[in-house]
Amino acid sequence: MFPKIKSIQPLEGKKLLVTFDNDVKKIYDCASLLSEDAFYPLKDEALFRNVKIDPGGYGISWNEEIDLSEAELWINGILVEQLAEADR
Repeated sequence: MFPKIKSIQPLEGKKLLVTFDNDVKKIYDCASLLSEDAFYPLKDEALFRNVKIDPGGYGISWNEEIDLSEAELWINGILVEQLAEADR
């Protein structure tokens, strides 16, 4: 079982700030997904910023066709603390 998503915030550079229900915060970079046909529409900034949490926190979605699971965000997201240390 993976933690559920508590909040989601779109950031510059096609990144998402994901806060999980265990209060862990991770940054998920969507840039690599944009080369895939299913995620190509996210190049549109207005659509990208329209991200929503799915009921129950089991994932996020932009529309009926484009979504990501909480597991994907948890496994491939980078801890905010690790990013802050890398910037030092």
